[in-house]
Amino acid sequence: MPKDYEAPVLVAPDSFKGTLRATEVAAAIGRGLERAGLAPPDLCPVADGGEGTLEALLTALGGETAGAGAHDPLGREIQAGFALVEDGGTAIVEAAEASGLHFGQAPWEASTYGTGELICAAVDAGAQVVLVGVGGSATTDGGAGALEAIDAHGGLGGAELVVLCDVRTPWERCAAVFGPQKGADEAMVERLAARLNDLAADLPRDPRGVAMTGAAGGLAGGLWAVHGARLEPGAAFVLDALDFGDRMRAARCVITGEGQLDEQTLQGKVVGEIGTRTRQAGVPLHAIVGRNALDRFDARMIDLQRVEEASTAEGIAAAAERLGTLLRDHRA
Repeated sequence: MPKDYEAPVLVAPDSFKGTLRATEVAAAIGRGLERAGLAPPDLCPVADGGEGTLEALLTALGGETAGAGAHDPLGREIQAGFALVEDGGTAIVEAAEASGLHFGQAPWEASTYGTGELICAAVDAGAQVVLVGVGGSATTDGGAGALEAIDAHGGLGGAELVVLCDVRTPWERCAAVFGPQKGADEAMVERLAARLNDLAADLPRDPRGVAMTGAAGGLAGGLWAVHGARLEPGAAFVLDALDFGDRMRAARCVITGEGQLDEQTLQGKVVGEIGTRTRQAGVPLHAIVGRNALDRFDARMIDLQRVEEASTAEGIAAAAERLGTLLRDHRA
C-alpha cells in the first residue's frame, strides 16, 4: 500500500440498483472527496455481470454502442442495445436489456427470447466473442427462449459465448433462490423447478450440479449446455478488465458501494470480490451503501473499515465528504 497520503483514493462502486448507475455513484463520491480537500480520486465504476456491466466494460475497453429490435420477456417488441469493443470483434450483451425484471413480473411466462435475439444481432454485426452479462433477469426458463431464438437464426456462426455470472447458484437451485424475487410464490417455485428439471434432462449436457448454471434463471446453464458457453464469475472478469489490481495498489485506500450490503455481498458480488482483493493486498477498504445489513463478523471477513449509509446522489456526496475529512486528517 502506498504510504503517500497524496496518493489518490480509488472509487469503485457498483450501481445502487433501480436508483443510481455505478457511474453516478462514483461521480457523487468523487465530488464529496474533493469537497473534503483530497486529491482528485481515481473513479472506477464496477459491475458483476448484472446491471451496469456493459457500461463499465465499454468505458474500460472502448468501443461503440449498437441497437437491434428484440422482444421483452412477455413478447412485446422493443429496441434494445448492446456494445461492440475491440474493433467489433467482441460484443457485450446485458440480459436485462431485453429480459430484465424491470419489464414486469410474470415468472412462468417470462422468456429469454429477446436476449437470444441480441446475441444473434451481435454475431450479425461481426462479433466473434459475445460477452453475456446475465444479472437482473425476469426469467426462469433455463434459457429456452434464447436457445429458440438462436436456433431460428441458424446458430452462432462459430462465435464464442462467455457468460458473466453474478451468482454461483447451480441450475437446480435457481427457482428456489431467485424465483420469489421474480414474483413466484411457493407453488410457482415448485412448478418452475420441475420445468427446469425436465429441460435439463433433454439438454446435450446436464447443467445440474454445475456452479453458475442457475444464473438468470438458468440462462447461463442453457447456453453452457447447448452452445458450450464459458461461465465466468462476472465480478472478477470486470475487475480484471478495469485493471483494478494495479489501480488498487497505487491508491491510498478504496471506497466501494452498492445499494444493500448484506450476506449476498460475500457470495460472488463485486463488492465482496473487491474486499477479498483489498484484504489480500493490505489496502484499506471503506464503503458507502444504501443500506448496511452486513453483520460485524462478515464485515471483518473483508476488512471493511468504515461504512456510511446514503441513498441519493447528494447524500452519497455528503457521506464521501465526511469520510474524506477523516482521511484528510489521517483518522481513517
